[in-house]
This record gives sequence, C-alpha cells and structure tokens, in this order.
Amino acid sequence: MSGTNQRIDPTRLWDSLMAMAEVGATPKGGVKRLTLTEVDRAGRERFAGWCEAAGLTLRVDSMGNMFARRPGRDPKRAPVLFGSHLDSQPTGGKFDGALGVIAGLEVMRTLQDLNIETEAPLELVNWTDEEGSRFGHSLMGSGVWSGVYDQAATYALRDTEGVSVIEALDGIGFRGEAPAAPFPADSYFELHIEQGPILEREGKRIGIVTGGQAQVWYDAVITGQDSHAGTTPPSARRDALLGAARIVSLVDALMRERGEEGRGTVGRLQVMPNSCNVIPGEVRFSVEFRHPSGAEIETLATDFPARAAAIAAELGLALELRELFRIPAQPFDPECVALVRDAAARLGLPAREIISGAGHDAIYVARRIPAAMIFTPCKDGLSHNEAESILPEEAADGCQVLFEAILARANRAL
Repeated sequence: MSGTNQRIDPTRLWDSLMAMAEVGATPKGGVKRLTLTEVDRAGRERFAGWCEAAGLTLRVDSMGNMFARRPGRDPKRAPVLFGSHLDSQPTGGKFDGALGVIAGLEVMRTLQDLNIETEAPLELVNWTDEEGSRFGHSLMGSGVWSGVYDQAATYALRDTEGVSVIEALDGIGFRGEAPAAPFPADSYFELHIEQGPILEREGKRIGIVTGGQAQVWYDAVITGQDSHAGTTPPSARRDALLGAARIVSLVDALMRERGEEGRGTVGRLQVMPNSCNVIPGEVRFSVEFRHPSGAEIETLATDFPARAAAIAAELGLALELRELFRIPAQPFDPECVALVRDAAARLGLPAREIISGAGHDAIYVARRIPAAMIFTPCKDGLSHNEAESILPEEAADGCQVLFEAILARANRAL
C-alpha cells in the first residue's frame, strides 16, 4: 500500500517535461507537435527511449497508440492504465497532454527506484491525436480504441494537404500490428492541466474530476449571393456573413441562457470570396455546445438548428447544418474517483471536485473501463496557447496524487 513517504522525483519530472518541450519548440515558448508529423515522430521516439531505459516493454497498436508495460506480481490480473497524449495544437503549450504522459513515466521510474512491485501490471499510454487539429477528429486514437470511431473511416480522414491518417501513420513508422481495440484492463487514470481558471482562483492544488461534459458539434454552411458591395442595395442583398453573424450571436445567447455552466463557441469561420468589396456569398463555420447536463445538450440539439434555420430563412439564405457528433455526459467511476480524493487528502493537498470542460481521452476510455482524472491548476486558466504555464510544484503534486491512486488501485484486494 502506498504511503506519503514514497515520493516521486520532482526535479526529474520537471526536467523531463522540459526535455519533451524541446521537441517542436516554438519561438514564443510553446510547442508545435502536430499529430503523425516528423516532429511527432521525434517526440514519440524520445518517449520510447525513456520507456526502454526504465525497463518497460513497449507495443504500438494499429492507430499508433503506444503502451509501455511494467509487469505485476500477478500476471493474471488486468493492467492499470494511465497516460495522456503528446500531440499538440499548432500553437500549443508545453503541458497540455504531455504532463499526463511524462508524469506517468515518472510514476514508472519511481517504482523502479523504490523497487516496488505492484500486484497488477501497469501500462503507460500515449494516445494518438487527442487534439484533432490536423485531421479534424479529436480523441482519434482513444476513440478508435474505445469503439467510438470506425478505424477504416478514421484511416481515410485527410488533412488540408490531402494526406490521409493511414498514410501519415505509415510515413512516420507508427502503425503497429496490435489491434486498436479494447483489451482486458482494470482501469484508467489521466493527469491533465485544468485548462481553465477554477482551481487557481480558489487556491486548490488538485481537481478531483468526476466526469466530462456533454457536447454537440456542427459544421455549418450558409449560402447567399456574392455581389458587388457598391452597387447592390439593401433590398437585393443576400449576405451570407450577415446570416452567419446572427447565428454566432444565437450561439452566444444560448450559452448565456445556461449561466456559468453553459458553453457555446464558433471557433472557425471561412468567408467566401473574402474580398473587401464583395458581399460574401458563402460562409463556412463551426459550432459547438458543451454542458455538464446531457439533458441540456439534447435540448440545444433540438432548439439550435430550428432557430438557426429561421434566421437563414428570414434573410433569404440557405443553411446546411451537419451534426458532427454528440457526446453524452460521461461520469467517471466512483471507486477510481475516490482513490484520487483519498490521495489528495492523504497528501494534505487542497482539492475540489470538478467537471471537465474539455474533451479528454479518459472520456472515451471510460466507456470501456473504469476511469478517473486528476487536474492541476494552470496559470490564468490559459491553454491551447504558447504561454500556457504551470509551476514545478503543481506538476509534482499532480504526479504524486497519480502515483498514490495507481498504487492503491493496482494493489487492491480482489
């Protein structure tokens, strides 16, 4: 059984985080490790070398998900999984995803240092393409593994240069032979920065994550008529950008109707023909809603399309609204969550329960096996930004809680 006298090495953890941040480092202090690129390969190879040096056995599945295994005393027991992702946004920070992977590696290294043998085997995971910034499908590797996404359809996804997922996997040599499918596993734990301001504002060192928000995402295309900006009077205008603007305002209004728990965002917008003296004839944009309540998302999934269509009709525009996916609210396993809560209390770390506002691999993995997450604060709640920042002691606290929870789960009586 773990106790607080068994400590991870904070300096080694931080040094490893900084070493991984060298891979794809940007001039503004962030990282750019787009999934399945040569830079991603370099990060994967650095991680693989560290795993080998720690005595772990590495395997890669057909989606490029990497699993580093440490045997347990009882080989018949299912492994306890933990990890996150190493890919980043185009202008990402050093800690989003990487903290969970490198902290997981530090757990393994500490177990080796202390000569601790767990009852159950342990597996550290680097999931492929959590961010979705290259191929447009976030949680891709964990989604295929969990059965949420079809592998053949995922292989066929292409980036803006026309490169498919399977071509990219083969291009960097990380399409493994093991099937990307659930295997017998005991549980999954993921450490991550909060990516929001709540923990920092409240002076909490640990977020005990009880689940993930429900979500619904859309691709929208609104079509009018491009025409001369100087010669087309108001009565003859069919301005697609005006329609898009009113729908963006609708998204904001629907979010604010739901108070501080509401989330509604239009994060991508393309205007055609994008000329200063031409009335826009077509606008393509994204829409997403998130909320802790699945019932609220179901309401939005009915209400928003109808109200958006009414706006388009009023302006004489055509609206094509395609629902990309709908993710139900995902509660985490109460027993795994309790291990996180107990670890934080045993370590004397101020903590609070929190719902994950962002999507994480754990949310899909939780559909297959018991799962839980641990949050650390991040400065000003800033993430998906090169200025993303955490303190070394915050990383160490999160890693120590991860260590405690993993040992408690792996050594529990069956």
